[in-house]
Amino acid sequence: MIFVVALMLVAGVINHRRRQVVMQQNQIMLTKDSNSAKTDAYGSLGSPTPDADLRGKAAPAFTLVDLTGKKVSLADFKGKPVVIDFWATYCAPCKLEMPWFEEFTAKYKNQGLVVLGVDQDDSVGKDAVALAAKRTGVTYPILMPDKKISGSYKLGDYLPQTFFVDKNGTVVEEVIGGRAKDELEADVKKIAGAE
Repeated sequence: MIFVVALMLVAGVINHRRRQVVMQQNQIMLTKDSNSAKTDAYGSLGSPTPDADLRGKAAPAFTLVDLTGKKVSLADFKGKPVVIDFWATYCAPCKLEMPWFEEFTAKYKNQGLVVLGVDQDDSVGKDAVALAAKRTGVTYPILMPDKKISGSYKLGDYLPQTFFVDKNGTVVEEVIGGRAKDELEADVKKIAGAE
């Protein structure tokens, strides 16, 4: 138990340092343009840089393999609101949000909400990913990435990165970094039609 807590602290420190570097880089790029990246009250990037923004566009299609080896496509969920959450086993904010997404899946079941977790670990095997997902208590599909999905979704180096896709397959919201539970739920409500 102590080892797990220590590991989470180390992961949090590493993630925090990466976040500071990304924020410093993005602060240099900020302009007064209303489309530029903005930070929320926690200093998280609320939206990506304008050229990487997928909001208002069709969510890029993908077919990935889940932890059991089953192929899962975004097209499988046509007509349903989908949350695509890019996460990693070392990412403390990711592990904080994952149980919330599990809760939202149950809460918005009648609206057909689907959550897909896409692992972004470079050197961690499927068993370690499965164990990390199990420890967070999630039952929604955890997908292993391919080489194309990072480019399709224009992912940066900062996690979590979450895409909220409506029933028509359009990216309604795109969030880089950890957010408060109520902010995430507000984005879920936008795509689930539960506002």
